[in-house]
Amino acid sequence: MATVMPAPWAYTLQLPHDPRAPGIARATLRAILHTYELDELTPTAELLASELVTNAHLYGEGGPYGLRVGERPGGGLRVGVWDANPQIPPPFVGVPVQAPQGERGRGLLLVQACADRYGAYTLQQPGKYLWADCARP
Repeated sequence: MATVMPAPWAYTLQLPHDPRAPGIARATLRAILHTYELDELTPTAELLASELVTNAHLYGEGGPYGLRVGERPGGGLRVGVWDANPQIPPPFVGVPVQAPQGERGRGLLLVQACADRYGAYTLQQPGKYLWADCARP
């Protein structure tokens, strides 16, 4: 008897340029992970989404941005965020960055430290997409 595997899933949430967007992204992410019984990924995935969405809010040139959450082969998760600013930040292009002394600038370093893999690419329309994977334990 053949086993039918469900298709990989992905969700996209477009967010307005609003300081409440990171909280909305985290709440949506929690609901998605709970639905797919991936609750053990919630703390790491929430941190990744929060930092990526906050980065889009602060540096995305004032326009809307979006969160994409999708299943990875092997049961892991990819969290990605796009925005209108085409400049890929130094941590995502392999440029070593020291931890800043001020209160800002640590978010993408946290993404690097907590993600199993991460990356970025520019979009055809002006903008970029930053992503981070977290594997299932």
